[in-house]
Amino acid sequence: MITNSGAGTNVHEIADGIYRLSTYVPDIAPPAGFTFNQFLVLGHEPLMFHTGLRKMFQFNRNALSRIIPPERLRWIAFGHFESDDCGAMNEWLSIAPQAQAAHGQTGCMVSLNDFADRAPRILADNEVIDLGGGKRVRYIDTPHTPHGWDAGVLFEESTQTLM
Repeated sequence: MITNSGAGTNVHEIADGIYRLSTYVPDIAPPAGFTFNQFLVLGHEPLMFHTGLRKMFQFNRNALSRIIPPERLRWIAFGHFESDDCGAMNEWLSIAPQAQAAHGQTGCMVSLNDFADRAPRILADNEVIDLGGGKRVRYIDTPHTPHGWDAGVLFEESTQTLM
């Protein structure tokens, strides 16, 4: 069961227009616990990097709604296909009618084409998504780093933030 002792999800602006949504779960890896993080990059087409676990969707939706209306999300991206990275992807797609998942070719071909409720956008290595408002994210294919052959990272160019 996913709980966070009622504390909710914390929101911090970590760079200009980039927010970290952090949910601490004490029951995972006690006694230290574990913190799950998602990132929101603002722009005319806001992007969420990592969706969190499906069972954490309500925490993250409530946190994100403190920044923007969740239905404004346009892009959903993540580091690799695993439940803590994209488990709530379809929940986000259901409340954000213009949103589209975006990930590298391996992840789309092996997992997302089947898992996503809407067809994902396949990103080429070094492809840039212009979010508008001065925000641009570059997809960098990083097979097996941090893990998984479908792994990739995003680099927001204006703030030089690596996710």
